[in-house]
Amino acid sequence: MYVRDAKNREEVWLLDHIEEMGLDETAFRSRDYVVAIDETSGEKAGFGRIRIHKTDDRELCELTSIGVLESWRRQGVGAHVVERLVEQARDHGFDAVFALTGATDYLSQFGFRGVESSDLPEKLRERLDAKRDGTDPDAVGMVLDASEFVMPDRLRERFKRAQPHEEEPEPEESAEDFGIDPNSATYKYDTG
Repeated sequence: MYVRDAKNREEVWLLDHIEEMGLDETAFRSRDYVVAIDETSGEKAGFGRIRIHKTDDRELCELTSIGVLESWRRQGVGAHVVERLVEQARDHGFDAVFALTGATDYLSQFGFRGVESSDLPEKLRERLDAKRDGTDPDAVGMVLDASEFVMPDRLRERFKRAQPHEEEPEPEESAEDFGIDPNSATYKYDTG
């Protein structure tokens, strides 16, 4: 398993999964994303993005649209997507990395801490309001000092052994599901 920059040809795949997971696709550009890939099968397991906001006096870095496919969850995939995004933010010279999310417990394990809305830069307050009105009504502001990112050892180990797990199959529907007694039902057409 590894995490790499997304390729332009993965744009449709990204958009499909962003929509399926109900994530934020505002100002979508595939080149802003990273994708987690299984080395053996080449299967895509997760993704995330950095969004840079320009203001009059500085630029701000936000992690957004982080998603892991159902069959790859709870295996450290999302953690490694976050790690790669924070590395990219540091490489671009950002000391602070913001996230606007309802997944506060998840991000706090990496060193993110909550920020009062009133303490967020104006551009991010506007984004937070838009996110609350759209994709994540429970979203709050979080910030990380990029040099203080922490990857829990348990997540690093899970990622090394990550394998897709079988999704629960949908149960077959029967006549009883629709209130029909199959022993006494008659059919419109005689087949015999």
